[in-house]
Amino acid sequence: MKKTFLTLFTTILISLSCFAQTFTLKSNDIGGQATKEQVFNSFGCTGDNKSPQLSWSNVPEGTQSFAVTMYDPDAPTGSGWWHWVVFDIPATETGLKQSAGNLSLNLAPKGAIQSNTDFGQPGYGGPCPPEGHGFHQYIITVYALKTAKLGLDKTATPAMVGYNLNSNTLAKASLVMYYKR
Repeated sequence: MKKTFLTLFTTILISLSCFAQTFTLKSNDIGGQATKEQVFNSFGCTGDNKSPQLSWSNVPEGTQSFAVTMYDPDAPTGSGWWHWVVFDIPATETGLKQSAGNLSLNLAPKGAIQSNTDFGQPGYGGPCPPEGHGFHQYIITVYALKTAKLGLDKTATPAMVGYNLNSNTLAKASLVMYYKR
């Protein structure tokens, strides 16, 4: 009986270890669909243009900083559309406040850099797909990085930031929201 219990207990422990926690991104503000709060307020869209609250957990060992991006691969540009690019977020941070993408509110963590988006300026620019183009997906990704600084500034293009992210990523986690008009 003792041997059977010990075998069962060992099997359960091994099974539970297979469900180890992984790097995870969550938001209290977004679900499957973007709302008026996140939608851009220009180009024919009439939203509040608030970047969503984000939080991450189960950070990989060796993380020295974070970056966050929001990308629309469905934009009819041939290269998608970068809506938000933030990097050099200190490793001590566990998320971003709602509206951290609004530079004038100064809500982003000290030292974080928000660089140019495809709107031609730094900060958050919400969803605003062409009318009648169907649902677009907006992929919000947090990157755990093996470097404290990317060595870039707010004038960096999304492509240059992406290049540096790819060569410094330890782990990444994403959320997707959809929007059409």
